[in-house]
Amino acid sequence: MKGIGILGVTGRMGHAIGNAAAEAGIPVTGGIDRKGGVHGDHADAAALAAASSVLIDFSAPAALERHLRIAVDAERPIVVGTTGLKPEHHAAIDEAARHVAVLQSANTSLGVNLLRGLVEQAAARLGPDWDIEVLEMHHRDKVDAPSGTALLLAQSAAKGRGSMLKELARFDRMGDHPEGREEGTIGFASLRGGSVAGDHMVIFATEGERIELGHRAESRVIFARGAVQAALWLRDKPVGRYTMQDVLGL
Repeated sequence: MKGIGILGVTGRMGHAIGNAAAEAGIPVTGGIDRKGGVHGDHADAAALAAASSVLIDFSAPAALERHLRIAVDAERPIVVGTTGLKPEHHAAIDEAARHVAVLQSANTSLGVNLLRGLVEQAAARLGPDWDIEVLEMHHRDKVDAPSGTALLLAQSAAKGRGSMLKELARFDRMGDHPEGREEGTIGFASLRGGSVAGDHMVIFATEGERIELGHRAESRVIFARGAVQAALWLRDKPVGRYTMQDVLGL
């Protein structure tokens, strides 16, 4: 294996991925910072991509299309862990996946992806009288809300109910709601503070009882290790779009 190229190399996750790769004995060929600067022994982004077996992108939505072009031009698979993506970003990923292998996930931890399966099963087995709320908390510097992981968990809940999240999601409860909570909807609450790496809980509540399914990230290391595992899995896969659940065989 030539090594991993890190897109967003100077960020928190970029540093964590570099450390996780070193821990696993996998070389890092270099990286690109948030301003497009190239780090390592390479003249430009094209040279970096060509020297890498696979790319990992944990940067920012604004940089995603540029990074996808780098991957496509170099014919290199790419793992996308950047969060806060909008429909146009997913459209760009779909287009890139016509040319190279792309794995996109808002959360690369094993625990969260197992949790998604549990949430889907619970939603499928519990009736609409069980209200679903998704609660997440992250560090004070996180800019997107709800988190990408909260949306993933909510999508799993909606799938369990045979529906689409866009039909069930309720993001804002400000003001008066004379009729109370709408049955069958999925609510969100986002908390920001301190240095929290990532806490998520999906609450199923009905009259007289409550089920809470949760995951607590104590360090970004779990996401970095998952991203490296995903990169190793993706490096020899055919053209297409993949998820962490493909990596884990779930």
